[in-house]
Amino acid sequence: MFKKSSQNPNPSHIKNPMKRIVVGVQFLFVAFGATVLVPLLIDIDPSVALFTAGVGTLIFHLITKGKVPVFLGSSFAFIAPIIAATKLYGYPGTLGGLIAVGLVYGVVSFVVKLWGLKVIEKVFPAVVIGPVIMIIGLSLASVGVDMAKSNWPIAISVLITAIVIVIYTKGLIKLIPIFIGIIVGYLISIIAGLVDFSSVQEAAWFALPKFTAPEFNWAAILYMLPVAIAPIIEHLGDIYAIGGVAEKEFVKDPGLHRTLLGDGIATAFAGFMGGPPNTTYSEVTGAVALTKITDPRVLRIAAVTAIVFSLVGKISAVLKTIPAAVLGGIMLLLFGMIASIGIKTLIDAKTDFSITRNQVIVSVILTIGIGGAQMSYGNFSLAGIGLASVIGVVLNLILPKTASPAKENLKKAD
Repeated sequence: MFKKSSQNPNPSHIKNPMKRIVVGVQFLFVAFGATVLVPLLIDIDPSVALFTAGVGTLIFHLITKGKVPVFLGSSFAFIAPIIAATKLYGYPGTLGGLIAVGLVYGVVSFVVKLWGLKVIEKVFPAVVIGPVIMIIGLSLASVGVDMAKSNWPIAISVLITAIVIVIYTKGLIKLIPIFIGIIVGYLISIIAGLVDFSSVQEAAWFALPKFTAPEFNWAAILYMLPVAIAPIIEHLGDIYAIGGVAEKEFVKDPGLHRTLLGDGIATAFAGFMGGPPNTTYSEVTGAVALTKITDPRVLRIAAVTAIVFSLVGKISAVLKTIPAAVLGGIMLLLFGMIASIGIKTLIDAKTDFSITRNQVIVSVILTIGIGGAQMSYGNFSLAGIGLASVIGVVLNLILPKTASPAKENLKKAD
């Protein structure tokens, strides 16, 4: 399927160990902003996220035989569900749900191993996944605005910086709009006297991340399980993407079942340690495509570097001093972009909205998800993104599939 490039017959091989280290650290910085943003938004120690991202990436590489050049970082798909679940069940209970999500990846991995991708595509088509991804972004819009309005000038400066980076820059710079946006906003905040460095001065240079033990609550588990749908589909896309970049069919070797299992175990590990769920990072895939360096060892160096950073107490202390308006400014762009990915999913799949069935599925998913509908029975509760995902899957399976009116008219004309 993929042909080797004649210009660069072995782009993955880097003979110089020092160069591998430099490139590995560079790849980490591509993922750094997004990885630490998630814990800051859900109010946990960012060092935990760095630690679980690093270890999770190493777990993934172990399970996939060290063949796939990806980095696992904090997943944005779980921000809204984690915030909502924490209010209902506490953060330890939410972690139990996230561990269960990791097990779902394992189940899907087993299904793919037995029956291939067709069953996944049947249950989770674009008409379901697209609106679910849209909900993930849109459900957080109010959170971003609330954080931004604490200081609109700073939030807008961050937003403008990120937009300029995305639109007008090239190369690796284009891949780190979150990181650069936060830096610019942070520097402006320092100049404006809005940052208190006393906690940084008091922090130790070496400090273990603040791990949190999970608690297992069936209500929290059932609340979180459906949220796994969108990240699993995102995983499939990322593995195909990195396969195209490396000119290798990773879906066959080491196999999609192994990549899903690696992602799932990494996510479960994060839950046991108190960190956010992991996902394969498209930003890093973009960096791999840009540099043409597909050596998986480089990504493992990035993982080890993340673990080292997580043990530097002052890094965590500095991250915690970032003002809410800076984070809010990034969120104004980020969560809108997540929603736009959902729209792109529908467009790429050429979803036919002249078919009433498709209109119904998308409409119901969006209304239930954005409206925050909740279904309860005893101690069982399903709400928001999770409820919308389940209903979307059910509607897709039970509603009759009919051709569009235009196609029906053509048939009648024939």
